[in-house]
Amino acid sequence: MLATALIFGAVGLGLSYLPRVDAAESLLRSLHKTLPVAMLALSALIAGAPLWLVAALVASALGDWALSRAGDRLFLVGMLAFAVAHLWYVIGMAGLTATVSIPALVLVGVLLLSTEVWLSPHTGVFKQPVRAYVLIIGAMAVAAFSLPAGFVLAKAGAALFVLSDLLIAIEKFRLQQPRKAISASIWLTYLAAQALLLIGLAGTPIQTL
Repeated sequence: MLATALIFGAVGLGLSYLPRVDAAESLLRSLHKTLPVAMLALSALIAGAPLWLVAALVASALGDWALSRAGDRLFLVGMLAFAVAHLWYVIGMAGLTATVSIPALVLVGVLLLSTEVWLSPHTGVFKQPVRAYVLIIGAMAVAAFSLPAGFVLAKAGAALFVLSDLLIAIEKFRLQQPRKAISASIWLTYLAAQALLLIGLAGTPIQTL
């Protein structure tokens, strides 16, 4: 099945990107970073997954490209692209459940409030965009953890996405310089998050992987 082959290919290509996580900016590096999730988006499209899921993955791939390039403007573009991706996830997952998990709402709410202490004072000119982004990814997490019990992979993917973004925040705003171990962890958790969200939400035979 082509869709399944694309998922395995995307994961393999993503793992091969690990040596490049701290490499200098280049067109080849940007392509290498962008292609794995772009392949996941193509897999979703071929498999007949909901269009909101395809849109979330396409927006994420655009975010990968922007974040692979240097400069504050492109960082904001990348943040916007991922905010759009999370909104697509929220829209799609909200349609799969009729209730909101109160424990998830409380847990995510505490995490969001904590960012005002350990993150917001260090974000400088990015303070308002970061605050908005934190709220959006928080909504995505609540939507995921409110899914029915059978959506275990999607919930795991959402948790890894939140972890990946927390690590990005620590690396960009709290560390004096990037560290390869953290950069590698960001990429691994992100790649796993997108693959698990695809498999867990596709609603197609892809779920049998």
